[in-house]
Amino acid sequence: MTTLELVLLDLDGTLLDTIPDLANAANHMRADLGLPPLPLALLATYVGKGMQVLVRRAMTGDTRLDGPLPEGFDHALARFQHHYRRLNGADTRIYPGVIDGLDAMQAQGLPLAVVTNKPHAYTPPLLARMGLDRYFPIVICGDTCARKKPEADPLLHACQLAGVAPAATVMIGDSINDAQAARAAGCAALAVSYGYNEGMDVQTLDVDGIVDTLLEAAGWIARRNQH
Repeated sequence: MTTLELVLLDLDGTLLDTIPDLANAANHMRADLGLPPLPLALLATYVGKGMQVLVRRAMTGDTRLDGPLPEGFDHALARFQHHYRRLNGADTRIYPGVIDGLDAMQAQGLPLAVVTNKPHAYTPPLLARMGLDRYFPIVICGDTCARKKPEADPLLHACQLAGVAPAATVMIGDSINDAQAARAAGCAALAVSYGYNEGMDVQTLDVDGIVDTLLEAAGWIARRNQH
C-alpha cells in the first residue's frame, strides 16, 4: 500500500462551517430580487459545487444543473458576491477537531493543501480571518484551474505543486464532489461524517474511510502509513 505523503483538504463543510455566512448572503440576494428568505437547512443542501451553482439553486429552488441559467442570473450573482464579500467569515466557525487534526498531520511531516470550489477572492481572506492560513502553503480555489471538483484537475494541480504523486495523496472532504475528484485523480479518499454533501448521506460515498474529526483522520493516515 502506497505511503501517504500529502493531504488535500476541502474547505466548506470540512475545515469550516461556512453555511451561516453563505445562507445570509443568499437570503440578502433573494431580498434584493424581491424573494422571501429560505431556511438555513435548505440552503445548506445547495452548497458544494461552487458559488454559481449555489446562486442558481438559491434563485430557483431547483437543484438540477441542466438547462439554461435563470433570467437575471448575472445580476443575482453580483448581488450575492457583494453580500458574501461583506459577510465572509463573520459567523463561520472552525469544526471541532480541526486544529488538533492539522497539528497531528503536520507532526507526521505531511504537507497540507486546501482544495476548494470557493473562488480565490474569498478563500485566502477567509483562511486568514480564521487563523488557518499558516497551515496551508498551497491553496487551490474554484477558479485556479479550468475545471473545479468533481473533476480531477485541482487535485492534480495541488499534487504537482507539492511534488507528490496522486497515489501518495489523500483527499479529505465532506461531499460527493471530493470523493469523485479523488477517484478521478487516483488519490485516496476520506470523508468526514459532518458537513453538507448536498443533503446526501455520507455513507453513500465511494471513499476509503469515514471519520468523525480531522484528528481521527490523522490517526487513519498514521495507521495506514505504518503498514
